[in-house]
Amino acid sequence: MLPIKTVCALTGVLPVTLRAWERRYGLLEPARSPTGHRQYTYGDVEKIRRILALTRDGVAISQVKGALESEPVPAAPKAAGGPWRGYRRRFAAAIASFDDAALEGLYAEALALHPVGLIDRMLLMPMMTELGSRWNKVAGGVAEEHFFSSYVRNKLGARFHHRRMLLNGPKLLAACAPGEQHEIGLLFFSLAAHDAGFRIVHLGAAVPFGEVAAAARRAQCDAVVISHYIERSEPEFYSGLAALVQQLGRPVYIGGNGVVARAREIEATGAVALSTSVESSVQRLLTEFQGRRGK
Repeated sequence: MLPIKTVCALTGVLPVTLRAWERRYGLLEPARSPTGHRQYTYGDVEKIRRILALTRDGVAISQVKGALESEPVPAAPKAAGGPWRGYRRRFAAAIASFDDAALEGLYAEALALHPVGLIDRMLLMPMMTELGSRWNKVAGGVAEEHFFSSYVRNKLGARFHHRRMLLNGPKLLAACAPGEQHEIGLLFFSLAAHDAGFRIVHLGAAVPFGEVAAAARRAQCDAVVISHYIERSEPEFYSGLAALVQQLGRPVYIGGNGVVARAREIEATGAVALSTSVESSVQRLLTEFQGRRGK
């Protein structure tokens, strides 16, 4: 069962929106914990993603329930309740034992049966979220997170290194915000954006805004995407972001967990706040660049 905060991180949908979908439109029926907090399943996560897809296709939110009920039952929610829960349980046991051989065997088993993008979405991302939510609550939690982060970083880095070179498509510069070392979310984004047809210049962790501007100009990028994992309150961060937007004269997008509480400050700089969801962030970029080409 997933708390609402985790569901928001996986889908990019705000808590107030999830509650409205539940109360006003009857789209969700979360369980409740003994303390009364909403709890969701991975099937709910897939349903939320389907709702987002329908609304992107122009279906009014008031008509989404009927559209869902008229559809054949999709395979993804069944898969979420089938192999993925078992994989996550086995991954958790391997991580708790710091057994990289067991992790490698499980990952190879999953790859033999499922597309790598689905493994990212249903296994690796949820495991990162779970470890991130408990790292400071259990003895060894920090070590577990570092162990699995290193493993995932190596896997994603190898995939990114061996990706096919795209000759066309908008070019994005992707970098973590200054001082931020959490690069894995950015790697997930870069791979998903590349699969969607974007050319990617990936700078990685902790890049000063001035260096981002210089690299984007030299590489002639069409836009910049900043991974903003840690919520930032210092004025220097937002003044630096505003200067980056002004210097570049091209779109600057900010995505990640830090966007949830600071979207207003980010938008005030002239940057565009994305969501915490890789999938919805890539979809928004696709929509915006397609709109520009159509003008």
